[in-house]
Order: sequence, then C-alpha cells, then structure tokens
Amino acid sequence: MHGGNPENIANTGGLRFEVDGEIATITLDRPEKRNAQTFALWSELTRIGENLPEQVRVVVVRGEGPSFSAGIDLAMFGTLTAGTNLDDQIAEFQRGFLWLRRPEIVSVAAVQGHAIGAGFQLALSCDLRIVTDDVKFCMKEPALGLVPDLTGTKPLVELVGLAKAIDICLTARVVQAEEALRIGLAERVVSREDLAQAVKEKAAELLAVNRDAAIATKRLLQGARGRSLEEQSAAERAEQVLRIRAMSSGS
Repeated sequence: MHGGNPENIANTGGLRFEVDGEIATITLDRPEKRNAQTFALWSELTRIGENLPEQVRVVVVRGEGPSFSAGIDLAMFGTLTAGTNLDDQIAEFQRGFLWLRRPEIVSVAAVQGHAIGAGFQLALSCDLRIVTDDVKFCMKEPALGLVPDLTGTKPLVELVGLAKAIDICLTARVVQAEEALRIGLAERVVSREDLAQAVKEKAAELLAVNRDAAIATKRLLQGARGRSLEEQSAAERAEQVLRIRAMSSGS
C-alpha cells in the first residue's frame, strides 16, 4: 500500500512524522536515549511506509538531539521469548527499512553524531546521506555477538566494496566524517548548524526534476547491478519509450 492520510500516522513509538507538500520528515525522537531504537519504532516505520501520502517524493530521516541513533535499545532483547518465530520477527522488523528504497521516493538521511548499529543501518537504508563533521558510523553488531540484520549489509558492500565493508563490520570500528565522504558513505559533510539547510537544498534539487522521469531513472539505476550490459540497455529503451510516449501525449 502506498498512499494514505498523514493524520492516520500517529507520532508514537519514538517517532515524529510530518508532511510538507512533497517532502515527508521522519524524526527519531528519543533524544534522552540518543534515539535508541525499539521494536515499536520499527513497527511505526513500517506503518509510515504503508500510509505514505501519494504526493510525497522526498523522505528525510533525521534524529532529534545530539545523535542520529545510538542503535537498538538493548532492553529489547529481553522481550523476545523462547516461542518467538525469530525469522518472521526479523522479517517484520526489516519491513520498516526496506520501503525507503522505493523508486517513487528519494530518501535522505540527515546524520549527526552517533549512528551506531541499527542507526547506521537506517542511514544505509536511505538513498543519500548528508552528515555532520562530527558523525560517527559504527556497525557494532558483530562485537555484540550478532550480525547486522536490518538490511544494511547489501548497501554497505555496494557503497564501499567488500573489503572495506569487512573491515568496517568485523572490527566494529568508528568511521568518521572525512572517511565517510571519501569511501562513499556520505554525499556531503557539513557543520551541525548547516545540516538542516543542506538537507533542504538537496530536497529542492530533487524536486526540480520531473517526477515520472525521476522514478523511471531510479528504477533503472537500482536494477543495473543485477543486469548485463545488454539487459540494462534493453531496460533503458523500455523506460525511454514510455517517457517519450507520455511526453508526446502531454501527460
């Protein structure tokens, strides 16, 4: 489901959700816990994706306070029971992250301070990342005896390559702003004071492009890695035929 009433999306689960025209903003709102994430928060992320108003083209994900997100609230592990179907449970959690890749939107993570574990993976779920000069990315899960399971491993490898992804994950080291920009984790580094304006400018740039062309192009780019050159060329032709026909008909 895509398209709903924003009034039906409550500001609960440690999230705030706001829509301003074609821009939606999701704010992690537990600053006293450095925006540590909970199962309820992931459920709300899923619900936002299911009810996202159709006019929204850009989704901004940000954190309230000094940190983007310090990762999962470790108290959550105590709520899992022996009878829990963990595979189904994790699949449900992942739904809150997966929709941020949909072709009809561009998602932008505005990341300041700590982005640890689940926070790092939430940023990786977005198409673009604008970060502050004090950002600290860390994939903490292996150090805790776990694996990253919130859809972050594939985009990490695609962005930085296998060797660098192994280095980042298996050492659980911190990646700071300069390195994040250099290896492709961040599109831009700004001061904390300039983060909101930088995100606003990026959203305006994205909205300046024809909506249908943007959707078709993102769809092409997302499929490129899984196609041969010949298959990608055919996909380009198919999308372009649709665009030319739409422009010729005035739609």
